[in-house]
Amino acid sequence: MPHPLRTRSFRLLFAGRTLSLLGDAVIPVALTLAVIKATGSAGALALVLGCAMVPKLLLLPFGGVIGDRFNARTVALTTDLVRCAAQLFVGYELLGGDPELWQIAVAEAVGGAASAFAMPTASPLITGTVEAGNLQRANALLGVVNSATRLGGPALGGLLVATAGPGWAFVLDGASFAVSAALLSVIRVRHVPIARRSLVADLREGWSEVRSRDWYWTSLVAHSAWNGAAAVLMTLGPAVAVHELGGQGVWVAFLQTGAVGLLLGSLLAGRARPRRPVLVANLGLATYVLPLGLLALSAPAPVTIAAYGIAQAGLGFLSPVWGTAVQSAVPAHALARVTSYDWLLSLGAMPLGYALAPLAAEAWGPEVPLTAAAFTVGAACLGTALVPGVRRFGQPSAAPGDTGRSKKVSSETVA
Repeated sequence: MPHPLRTRSFRLLFAGRTLSLLGDAVIPVALTLAVIKATGSAGALALVLGCAMVPKLLLLPFGGVIGDRFNARTVALTTDLVRCAAQLFVGYELLGGDPELWQIAVAEAVGGAASAFAMPTASPLITGTVEAGNLQRANALLGVVNSATRLGGPALGGLLVATAGPGWAFVLDGASFAVSAALLSVIRVRHVPIARRSLVADLREGWSEVRSRDWYWTSLVAHSAWNGAAAVLMTLGPAVAVHELGGQGVWVAFLQTGAVGLLLGSLLAGRARPRRPVLVANLGLATYVLPLGLLALSAPAPVTIAAYGIAQAGLGFLSPVWGTAVQSAVPAHALARVTSYDWLLSLGAMPLGYALAPLAAEAWGPEVPLTAAAFTVGAACLGTALVPGVRRFGQPSAAPGDTGRSKKVSSETVA
């Protein structure tokens, strides 16, 4: 089978996704520095971030319904244009020199709402432009790009802020969405329409698809636990690194090693063929226990940094493997709704971790919430090995949409 990049539709989709991922990667640095500079308040930054996150969480299930009802290309193109307008508006406000916090917050809320409708289209766009046998390669390619932009994006964002100002970072992101929309407008994406019913009926059907697969919903529990634990680590890790392990340079090395590990895991996912993809991927995700436990023990910096790189490699491997497994086993007409529940449970655990970690650290010290997070993520990820569906899941042999059940064969899948 020819490489997926030899297919025109996927090649254009890949180019658009690469540009938008790169644009998004520069925003966290630019947004943080812009809000802190304009207000001098960490609370103001939390408000802006919350304005982007809350609409996303509330609207994700509805985004899944829209993604299944309409062609994923149309939905993704529309949301790209909305996000382009939102980011260009923020860029204009920042370049004007006197930005209003409420205007930035509203723009980020609009962008977050658009993301809720864009995120569930990711899998339908891939299955609609790539043949079933090439899903693994396609997902691995996108995983590598995602990892690479996470590695280089913050540096690019910092360079833009230092040389041209944070406003231009938002202009770059808006331009990337505009180019992505233009590329989407000229590709063809296969679509399996669904019968028009009530919104509630569509939501119920999507949830039924989730509940009917024990390998899926139990893995979602594990992935949600991982995201909650990641929020704990990101909240408490910097202070431990600075005060216990040697200073700010340790935390920078920690993050950069993690980004390299993420990239290497994505590259491995493009080549590895484990016999039990979901099981192996979940076990790899359990390696997040290592950096959490070592931070709780204030272990030597080199050991802790290396452990985080290993853990992020597990995440980089899981993402393509998981995506391919879901795309292959879930019927095409329900794929956007099923993935929207995936995103909802994964993202929903993070605010909980952000909120509880500092409270627990203040009461008992950082080692207690870090240890609790390590125990939770280890039990949840390793516990999936006890689920029959997880152990049995092999590479599905049917094309997407042909069956709602995976078939056991000798190879593995990647998402």
